[in-house]
Amino acid sequence: MAEKRDYYEVLGVNKNATDEEIKKAYRKLAKKYHPDANPDNKKEAEAKFKEVNEAYENLSDPQKRQMYDQFGHNGPQGFGGAGGSGFYSQGFDGFNMGDFGDLGDIFSSFFGGGFGTSGRTSRTKTESSKGASLRYDIEITLEEAFLGVEKEISFNREETCSTCHGTGAKPGSKVETCSTCHGTGQITQVQTTILGQMQTTRTCPHCHGEGKVITEYCETCRGKGKVRKAAKIKVKIPAGIDDGQTVILRGEGAAGNKGGEKGDLFITVHLKKHNLYTRKENNVYCEIPVTITQATLGANLEIPMVDGSKEYCKIPEGTQTGTKFRIKGKGFKNPNSNYSGDFIFTVIVKTPKKLTKEQRELIEELAKTMNEQPPVRKKGIFG
Repeated sequence: MAEKRDYYEVLGVNKNATDEEIKKAYRKLAKKYHPDANPDNKKEAEAKFKEVNEAYENLSDPQKRQMYDQFGHNGPQGFGGAGGSGFYSQGFDGFNMGDFGDLGDIFSSFFGGGFGTSGRTSRTKTESSKGASLRYDIEITLEEAFLGVEKEISFNREETCSTCHGTGAKPGSKVETCSTCHGTGQITQVQTTILGQMQTTRTCPHCHGEGKVITEYCETCRGKGKVRKAAKIKVKIPAGIDDGQTVILRGEGAAGNKGGEKGDLFITVHLKKHNLYTRKENNVYCEIPVTITQATLGANLEIPMVDGSKEYCKIPEGTQTGTKFRIKGKGFKNPNSNYSGDFIFTVIVKTPKKLTKEQRELIEELAKTMNEQPPVRKKGIFG
């Protein structure tokens, strides 16, 4: 399968392009590559047309654009975890022509409701639809990422109105079928365009695509069918998760429309900076200070692990500052397998700044036995 082109490259805009610049570029390319405008090269034009629409679909949606900028086409690689959680994987489901008036209607008519599986250009509000997905950022310590942790988070989301149960109508009131569109939520018209006479479908202006007209709105939600509420949930952060990775909780996003399922909640994890350890992939790195005598004679060092335990590692005599030692399997777990990284520490030899009289005398005696000489200076070209 051919590798997808960068979406910004497809639309001919830079990564800092505004929404208006993206929309403008999309309109220009959509008209250029419309198959009906390219009768002599229809197959290639259709492929270009689909590519342009997929790029716009993902760059015009703030959440999809953010995920694309962070992870690219494939999304972050993830795992399936307990409690319905796992890493988020971005998908694409067609394009939306809703902002383009007649142009959108033409494209929709030509392709029978849009590319992909969603068919959103022909779907009306009378159909149930999944609720919006939400994002939440959480900060945890390196130790919590190492061991895994359960956190309680609070956030606001739209929930189905308990008074009208999502209908938007006042309990006991009538909900009538729209007399303009006869309940379909759409009206069909025939338009004459530069490409010829084409049939277009528009959202019904009387019921706004609902197919039904509410005579009295629910007093709680004011006809929306949903109300905004504070929610508290517990989320399990798996051991081994890395900075910037995202856990997904299915069905914990906003309430759906017309009985549709809830959206999802994407929780992006951020790791606090640690004063001792650093992480690279699944390995843990740190510096361990030793004395001159330990480095000279060798020593059995007690090394503190990220989980609070201790490991012992013997360094040989004559160890130099900057020497690295590895403790196998004591790094971070890989959430997708049984593999664990390593713990790698660097020995830093600390020279004492203050000595007692006795210590100085001992070192001076040692220096005599070592027959120490000043460093040999190499001669240059000119002596």
